[in-house]
Amino acid sequence: MTITSPHNPHLKRLRRLQRKRDRDRSGRFVAEGEDLIGAAELAGWTAVEGYRLAASELGGPGFVDVEPDALAAASTLASSSRVIAVYEQRWSAPEGPLCVYLHGVADPGNVGTIIRSAQAFGASSVALGPGCADPYSPKAVRASMGAIFAVCLARADSVAELPGERIALRADANEILSRPAADAVAGTTLLVGSERDGLPAEVVGACERSARIPIASESLNAAMAATVALYEMTRQPSRVTAS
Repeated sequence: MTITSPHNPHLKRLRRLQRKRDRDRSGRFVAEGEDLIGAAELAGWTAVEGYRLAASELGGPGFVDVEPDALAAASTLASSSRVIAVYEQRWSAPEGPLCVYLHGVADPGNVGTIIRSAQAFGASSVALGPGCADPYSPKAVRASMGAIFAVCLARADSVAELPGERIALRADANEILSRPAADAVAGTTLLVGSERDGLPAEVVGACERSARIPIASESLNAAMAATVALYEMTRQPSRVTAS
């Protein structure tokens, strides 16, 4: 059987998942494109039954065939997708030894990019605090480049929930985030705030220490700062040193 109409109930339900309230209510999200679907399969994720859709010319076992025009009507991409699937969201508690905590990072592209960097540098989890974009939104999922299927995601309402030594990344910190020392603690959480406001004072005050990335300009955006910090922290076990 081939779905031919964009008004098909399956496609209507899929389009509704573009809205956060529907993602929250259903606990599901959409991934578009062959690379993302491939990353999901490689990580052992199984699509929701009946929601592994492919344009008719692709087809294949396990896919529901959809006429290309009908599938394009359900896509969030300007060029449309040839493969779309729906998955159940997965949430866990913040995990070490290396956790990245985001606070007020409202741009979904930045959230997805940080998840991608977390995977690249071997972080155990990414925890999202108040004011963060939905990591399961279409833009964040695309920006993660498949890392959404490999990195544990968590919600955290307070710094006390975060594992290990908490290091607040701040542009005005006295200490420089640097190559770690051999006696560094085993568990660490890197805290990253919004590009405009940074981390709130109460969040910084609940951390064991603060550190900065030495740069010539005023600031980096949240995703770039998190990526540089993760690189520095994972060259050896984590630590900060005085400037």
